[in-house]
Amino acid sequence: MEIKSNKINGANAQIEATISIDEVNANIEKIAKQLSKTANVQGFRKGKVPVAIIKKQYGEKLVEDAEAEALREVLAKGLEELSIDNASLIGEPTISKFDKSDDKIEVAIKVAMRPQIDLADVKSLVPDFKKPEVTDKEVEERIKEIAENQAPLVDIKRNRKMKEGDTAVIDFEGFIGGEAFEGGAAENFELKLGSGQFIPGFEDQLIGVKRDEEVTINVTFPENYGSDTLAGKDAEFKVKVNGVKVKDDVVIDDELAKKLLPGEEDATLDKLKEEVKKALEQEKLTKLYNEELKPKLLEILVEKIDFDLPEFVVDQEIDMAVNKKASQMSEDEIKELRENPEKLEELRESFRDDAMKSVKATFIIDALAQELGVKVEEQEVMQTIYFEAMQTGQDPQKAYEHYKDAGYLPAIQMSMVEDKVLTTLLNEKVEA
Repeated sequence: MEIKSNKINGANAQIEATISIDEVNANIEKIAKQLSKTANVQGFRKGKVPVAIIKKQYGEKLVEDAEAEALREVLAKGLEELSIDNASLIGEPTISKFDKSDDKIEVAIKVAMRPQIDLADVKSLVPDFKKPEVTDKEVEERIKEIAENQAPLVDIKRNRKMKEGDTAVIDFEGFIGGEAFEGGAAENFELKLGSGQFIPGFEDQLIGVKRDEEVTINVTFPENYGSDTLAGKDAEFKVKVNGVKVKDDVVIDDELAKKLLPGEEDATLDKLKEEVKKALEQEKLTKLYNEELKPKLLEILVEKIDFDLPEFVVDQEIDMAVNKKASQMSEDEIKELRENPEKLEELRESFRDDAMKSVKATFIIDALAQELGVKVEEQEVMQTIYFEAMQTGQDPQKAYEHYKDAGYLPAIQMSMVEDKVLTTLLNEKVEA
């Protein structure tokens, strides 16, 4: 067996070998002898089956197993020559050449290794930024907003025209083509004008209406409305205004602070301001991270950290991009790609740069997660999906099962790891 091993770069290697047919035949003999001790063949006792019978019965399968064993030997010796251990391999080795003749088999095996990434200077790559500041005015406005949200609704004393921000207490019934439709009626429903809770145009037509007045409101259900029987339909609503409510006046003082800080001993307005300021600072910092710094940091890491990429991983990323593009193509366009290999290769190459950046980012985040001790357990992924589902009014369990069945959980988990890694690096910059 002649073996020639070549380390192409830090992430890819190729092992070439010439296997003689004598070696394959020797493997056939060895495998057949082993089978003769365990095989069940009619007319022979177990363990007493002649080798010649085994060869006749298993024929081509013996040859395939013998060749596979020879390939395994080529791989093992090649990796030993290259000083590559199995733990550093990524994916399955790829047989790129298998030329069989009467007296030999010429093979080439490609292997990919986990790239070695130098993270020594990674903290110096984190961009400089200033921690967002919060003004006293912003704190006061937020406390006022919280206080107003906490305040109870009260009926207005004088019968004035309604304006945006008022809460209308209404009876209504909806009709399409003169006929009432299911779910289109309610009594004493409290609707805050300007909230966008109802169909577009409904709330606008209540502005200027007074208590005890009756009006007819004409609207059109959106084309993407949840109900197929209502989507895109013109509707008429008979509406009676039973009352108008506004938020009661609130006093911003220590008593309010005690209500809003129930776990705090000796809660005061000054303490409330401190807590609100901290919350606003965190909100601003999170917004800065998500909208500007995290994308910028990841781009810098991909640009500045240099290492070799496993070819097959990049090819897989390109395959996914091509498949996604193909799903948006017409049958004629797909046919043209099938009949024109050069055009298909051109399409594949158009995705290479983005694929390489994506793969590089994945390896960098993975290496940083290990370096920083960042982990995201499946329970955390589940909690995140549950929370987002509840925020959008979905069934949390069904949402989780949907993502799981579709195979999205690993991608969600990786996205969460990426978010944690970038946040950790940015937080260290803030604290430095």
